[in-house]
Amino acid sequence: MVLTMHGHDDIRIGTLVPAHDRTPEIVAALLPHGFESFQVSFGKSLAGRDLPDLARRLTDVLAAAAPATDEPAPRISALGVYGNPLVSPETVADWETLIDRAADFGCRIVSGFAGRIPGRPVPESIPRFGEVFRPLARRAADRGVKLAFENCDKRGDWNSGDFNIAHAPRAWEAMFAEVPDDVLGLEWEPCHQLVSFVDPLPQLRQWAHKIWHIHGKDATVLWDVVREHGIRGGVPYVHHRTPGFGDTDWTRLISELRLAGWRGSIDIEGFHDPVYRDRLETTGQVAALDYLKRCRGGPYIPNIF
Repeated sequence: MVLTMHGHDDIRIGTLVPAHDRTPEIVAALLPHGFESFQVSFGKSLAGRDLPDLARRLTDVLAAAAPATDEPAPRISALGVYGNPLVSPETVADWETLIDRAADFGCRIVSGFAGRIPGRPVPESIPRFGEVFRPLARRAADRGVKLAFENCDKRGDWNSGDFNIAHAPRAWEAMFAEVPDDVLGLEWEPCHQLVSFVDPLPQLRQWAHKIWHIHGKDATVLWDVVREHGIRGGVPYVHHRTPGFGDTDWTRLISELRLAGWRGSIDIEGFHDPVYRDRLETTGQVAALDYLKRCRGGPYIPNIF
C-alpha cells in the first residue's frame, strides 16, 4: 500500500493543553497560530471530568478549523494522565477510562507514567508493572489504542524514586520484556536525557520504533556550574527549556525520525521554561512552533521532480 502524504502529516507539530473547562476555548485561540495537534493532559487524575462533553466540544472546535483544501486537519494526538498506577487503583481506573474514551477524541494514544513502588530499586517494580499493564495492554489492543510511557525520572534514579521507572533504556528493556505487547511504547523527549547527561540522538536512533508520542521539551545544561559545583552542590545546573531555546539540535532529531520512518506528533510541553513563562508563555510556545516547523523543513512543497 502506498501512503499519500498531504503536507507534513507524517510529523505534526502541536502543543500540550491542560484539561479543564476552558480547554476548547484555549485550543480555538491557539489554532490560528498554526498548531497542528494537541495532547490533552489530565494531570495526576481525571478528577471526575465529563469526558464525553470535553470530547464533543474539542471535536467541534477542531472541525470548525478544518482546512478547505486537502491539507491535514488539526487533531487530538494523545490523552495523558500522570499518577502512579503501580500503587494507585484510581490511576489504573483513569487509564482504563482514557483507553475506553480515546475514540471519542479521535485519538489512538494514551500516555502517562509507568509508575513505581516508592523508595525501591527499578527491578523491584517490574513484576507489579506486569500485573497492572498486561490487562491494560489487552484493553488497549481491543480498542485500537497504544500506550505510551513518559521518560521523566520525577527526581528518581535507579535505586529509589516515587513515580516512574520508565526513565532509562535498561528499564524500558525490562518493561517490554515483562509485557511484550506491541501496544506498549514510549512518550519520549530529549529534555529528560540531557538532564541525565545522555546524548538523545543515538538513543532516538535505537528506540524510534517504540516511540509513539514526543514531547517538545528541551534542556540547557550549565556546564560551567557542573564543573565548579558538580550536581549535588545545591546549585541549579540545568534548565528545562522550550524547543529553540535549549541544547538539542531539533533539525537532526527530526531528520532521524524521518530516516526511521516515524509518524506522529511532537507536542510542545510548555510551562517549564524559566524565561518564556507567565506573560511570555504563549510567546515562547509560538516561537517554538515556528522553530520546529523550520527544523521539519519549512513549508511543505509538493514534489515537482
